Amino acid sequence: MPNGINAGKKLMKARKHYAWSDRDYKRRMLDLRRKSDPLEGSPQAKGIVIEKVGIEAKQPNSGIRKCVKIQLIKNGRQLSAFAPGDGAINYIDEHDEVMVEGIGGRMGRSKGDIPGVRYKVIKVNGISLNELVRGRKEKTVR
Repeated sequence: MPNGINAGKKLMKARKHYAWSDRDYKRRMLDLRRKSDPLEGSPQAKGIVIEKVGIEAKQPNSGIRKCVKIQLIKNGRQLSAFAPGDGAINYIDEHDEVMVEGIGGRMGRSKGDIPGVRYKVIKVNGISLNELVRGRKEKTVR
């Protein structure tokens, strides 16, 4: 490496060049997180339920986690969302309008033992899923 009196420019150029080897730097500079995010950077999004699916839990757990496949209204992308709560899947039907948000895993990835599911359902037809599960509110008929 140059270390003379006028070497600063070359050192800076080299530093900038090697920064692209860093995965986090590259993702940040190319704005890949927002581009690959189905929610496009927003915290929540509305979608239409396409089908209900049961996803098997990862080892060492066993059980079928109740999820729904959703098509987002704003961009047409499809994703899977977890229905949290005991019997929550019974309040969600096909063609319902649901609101989803991130499930809270590390760096936007899936959480816990549910493979490939990064989102959870928070509202069904404008009513909180938590309220429906607790029996405080009833689902509207559309």
